[in-house]
Amino acid sequence: MTLAAFDGTQTRSWVHAFAASVYATEPELTALDQRAGDGAFGANLAAGVRAAGLLLDRMQAPAGPAEILGTLAHAFLDEIGGTSGPLFGLLFQALSRAATGSGPGLTTAVLADGTARGLAAIRRVGDASPGDKTLVDALAPAAAALRTARDTPPAAALTAAADAAWQGVRDTASLTARMGRASYLGARATDIPDPGAVGIALFFASATAPVHTLAPRLPTG
Repeated sequence: MTLAAFDGTQTRSWVHAFAASVYATEPELTALDQRAGDGAFGANLAAGVRAAGLLLDRMQAPAGPAEILGTLAHAFLDEIGGTSGPLFGLLFQALSRAATGSGPGLTTAVLADGTARGLAAIRRVGDASPGDKTLVDALAPAAAALRTARDTPPAAALTAAADAAWQGVRDTASLTARMGRASYLGARATDIPDPGAVGIALFFASATAPVHTLAPRLPTG
């Protein structure tokens, strides 16, 4: 049966799969960030999903999508340091707010609205635009894919969003960073995909299944 909306059970499974993806790929994320940043991105992302998992374990069932995503947002906004944690938290917060009062589950329209609001918030706070070699380069195409797929079931729409985000990740390898630590490296950061963009792609890809390795999804060479 094709689900018209993700209920609390599906949303919680998505969050758990995202955590599994982060844990499985943390060494790759760390190695990637060591080439273009301070090497802390993998550990920060893992700390975020770990904190969210502890909060979710204490949550009394049943919980709806808005509450589950709000818990994920709380973990990243309030528990995690660095730059990436709050930016991811803004996306999760926007998704939670879009889901609030929208009915019993996450429809594709809600996901599209929440992702668009998250993108706008991240761009406003981080002052980043597409082409700056940041997580925006994965989130913007994911938001566009969800907007295009508004009338399809959420699983199919999220698969399209993940595909668009992974392409955005691959595209960042050819960009010159204009934001963050990678901007200090200039041309030396060329051919290195942006770790934050990878994290965004992991989130959307995990809606259908955990990601066990990054290697097949990143450019070679």
